[in-house]
Amino acid sequence: MPLCLLRNTALLPLFVPLRIQTISSAKMPRNRSSFKRETPFDKNPGSEGSGGSSVPEFRVFVRKKRVKKTLEVMDKEVKEESSGKKFVKLPDIEDFSYVKDDMYSQSTPAETVHLTGEKALSQLTQKEIKSVSFSDSVRPPLNWEKVLEGIRKMRSSEDAPVDSMGCEKAGSSLPAKERRFAVLVSSLLSSQTKDQVNHGAIQRLLQNGLLAPDAIDTANEETIKSLIYPVGFYTRKASNLKKIAKICLSKYDGDVPSSLEELLLLPGIGPKMAHLVMNVAWNNVQGICVDTHVHRICNRLGWVSRPGTKQETRTPEETRESLQLWLPKEEWVPINPLLVGFGQTICTPLRPRCAICAVSDLCPSAFKEASSPSSTAKK
Repeated sequence: MPLCLLRNTALLPLFVPLRIQTISSAKMPRNRSSFKRETPFDKNPGSEGSGGSSVPEFRVFVRKKRVKKTLEVMDKEVKEESSGKKFVKLPDIEDFSYVKDDMYSQSTPAETVHLTGEKALSQLTQKEIKSVSFSDSVRPPLNWEKVLEGIRKMRSSEDAPVDSMGCEKAGSSLPAKERRFAVLVSSLLSSQTKDQVNHGAIQRLLQNGLLAPDAIDTANEETIKSLIYPVGFYTRKASNLKKIAKICLSKYDGDVPSSLEELLLLPGIGPKMAHLVMNVAWNNVQGICVDTHVHRICNRLGWVSRPGTKQETRTPEETRESLQLWLPKEEWVPINPLLVGFGQTICTPLRPRCAICAVSDLCPSAFKEASSPSSTAKK
């Protein structure tokens, strides 16, 4: 490779095998670039010469050197070609591992902007519009108000277990402080348990004087287990109930926590239960109480989806987050008993009664699951 080609090459190879031949001074070219060097990778390095005779040679290795003049020429050309424009030169290979992090850290991710109207869009610059991402979940579903009204009419004509035995009914005759604790206990026992079973457990605790934190704290755990049976996971819930009672006594003077964050720190209390306690016990609406019925029905109606997709939500918490993006806040509290009762009577988990549902023509999931042939409500 002629050395004149180094004009476009910043570095020579690390080890370059060169052939050294004995050349008379008469044959030595004045111009180095005109010197013809054979490739160092010939199969038979010593086979060339006049008459096919081999010429003694040595193979040496030359360490790489930076060609300063070549770099100067390249920098000069870059300046001429850029003409005042910003030019990012690729780093040398040995510097790349250090430059890479800096290159990525300098790039700032575009902020996601959610828009709900054309007026907001018109206020953005052209550059900002490119970084805008519209999410289907922030736009209210078509006919959602009509569907909600239809469900209300159906619910008004048929009672559901939640109407008389829901968690918000627990301790309704007790003083405010004791009622708040009763709602907390009912919420704890409600997971994986039907309203009828949960209501029965609360009544047995109340009849035995064990619906107060001080009584539960001193009671035997086996006694609590026998009273709340057969709620789901009654052994674990009995243990958590005693822990909650002790916490309420030591930190809240026998009352229940008044913030969502503190409620979520209680053993066995998840988002659904915490939001229910905040709504019912403290009249402080910070989120929608989403249980398995609300989760199922919202997905069947196509009201919710996973972020950035059109796929169904996988958990009640994902449903809550998606639903809160578009549902008016005045509907956050009533939607729970409304959809729970609807799920207990018509839009049941198995074999929903689509044939008698007044909003089946607006439901994308209608008649796509095995429907019940009878009109008997599943309690």
